[in-house]
Amino acid sequence: MSFTSSATYASLKSAAEGFKNNPKLHLRELCGDSERVAVLATTHESKEGGKMSLDYSRQQIDLPTLDLLFDLATSRSLPQKIKSLASGEVINKTEGRRVGHHWLREGRTGKMGEEVWGVLDRVKEFTDKVRSGAHLGATGKPLTNVVAIGIGGSQLGPEFVNESLRADPVARSAASGRTLRFLANVDPVDYHLTFTDLDPESTLIIIVSKTFTTAETMLNARTAREWLTKGTEGKADVKDVLGKQFIAVSSAVEKAKEFGIMEENVFGFWDWVGGRYSVCSSVGVVPLSLQYSFPVMESFLSGANNIDTHFFNAPLRSNIPVILGLLGVWNSTFMGYETRCLLPYSQALKRLPAHIQQVDMESNGKRVDMEGKELDFQTGEFNFGEPGTNGQHSFYQLLHQGRVAPSDFIGFCRSQSPVSLPSERVANHDELMANFFAQPDALAYGKTEKDCRDEGIKEELIPHKVFPGNRPSSSLLMTHLDAFSIGQLLAVYEHRTAVQGFIWGINSFDQWGVELGKALAGQVRNQIMATRREGASVAGFNASTTNMLESYLKQSKE
Repeated sequence: MSFTSSATYASLKSAAEGFKNNPKLHLRELCGDSERVAVLATTHESKEGGKMSLDYSRQQIDLPTLDLLFDLATSRSLPQKIKSLASGEVINKTEGRRVGHHWLREGRTGKMGEEVWGVLDRVKEFTDKVRSGAHLGATGKPLTNVVAIGIGGSQLGPEFVNESLRADPVARSAASGRTLRFLANVDPVDYHLTFTDLDPESTLIIIVSKTFTTAETMLNARTAREWLTKGTEGKADVKDVLGKQFIAVSSAVEKAKEFGIMEENVFGFWDWVGGRYSVCSSVGVVPLSLQYSFPVMESFLSGANNIDTHFFNAPLRSNIPVILGLLGVWNSTFMGYETRCLLPYSQALKRLPAHIQQVDMESNGKRVDMEGKELDFQTGEFNFGEPGTNGQHSFYQLLHQGRVAPSDFIGFCRSQSPVSLPSERVANHDELMANFFAQPDALAYGKTEKDCRDEGIKEELIPHKVFPGNRPSSSLLMTHLDAFSIGQLLAVYEHRTAVQGFIWGINSFDQWGVELGKALAGQVRNQIMATRREGASVAGFNASTTNMLESYLKQSKE
């Protein structure tokens, strides 16, 4: 039975109409129901990570609707699909692959433990040598600077984790005297900003590319190779420079060797690891272990595994990724909200929205189901976000009085870097968290005309100061942010994405949509090359592209 032809689907569509039209179902009323509030909350505890509490009572659902959502999960065989993911069945059917990013963090006794730890042990050995000074650069200097070159999943996940760890006391101490940067954009400005102040003799470069063919990554890699060889010219043999200061994370060992990288310096991963799910592989573990040490990354992997275990074993009604995924389906498919906002009240998580944007939008932006049949509904949401309180001064105006964007608020009971001034009423982190607690209520309750009049607001200003409220959100409160809890958070949002895909009946683990633009870019690249070198006229494009391309070629030459 198709997704839209089931009785549960029809019941949820009817329920959604009620929430849109019935003032008694406004969040202002719903949040006053203490029984409902108590049900719409759950917790997950772990010895290392403390408590993770999810409150979704500010979502536009009542208890009967919640029951319908879990009925939907059952009718769409969600428990069986989760089991298929956990056991390693081929669920990425368009590519004929298993989906196993969770195996990367299972430990040595896991399903793929021998293979995974065969690589991780090599990563530990190599990164320990670099960090201790046992492995030096070609001119004898310690390699204290690391540049990881990759794009998409090869960059966003590792960069998110890097930013999250920078202020953690344990990780910060381990990173003392070291620099880690990521080069993703082929824009030469990104290259300039990455390399301009680095010493070539103390810089280790990592090329992160599964196939060693990604156009942007390989051009950046060749540019970095030129920078490194020129910077050490006359001081070391080129082969020695490439052997000691260039490594790769790739499945294409032969291509890496052709580039000049020694085979023992190639760290692989597997076709059951999708790019956007690869931060727990050598894609993330190599650069992040160089910066923060392998033990810190082991803790990160353990945190992700902790949520994997929760996701695979917890009952649906207390399963945090399942609940978040069902709420995403409810808000997008039934309530019609096309956007979702991720709002971490932690500056350390400033790159989380960008990473989850990729995880979710590349996974669930699909037009056909698993059998290739065109869908009669839309999947996926537009994801965006910024850390609080910065976002409050950027786009919250739209959230409060413009379009509705269901939001996830993420906060922590303890700060990575607490500051408290004796002259202030509250500590800095308390001020941050005051906003974390206030904003969801402001979105849910809003402000009525009566509220404005009771405040004595001038009559002509009242329309401008009314807040409709009824803006849905969830709040995720965690004990603290460290390597373990960063791993937990990553796994929560990875699995939330999978849940939505399972419910919709789509493949969340391929991404054919990125291929067309790459192919067309190749045609443009060939035209630019022919015009630059041979003066060839622009031909073979539509009129719009022809006009713009001719203008570009002329002005860039001038």
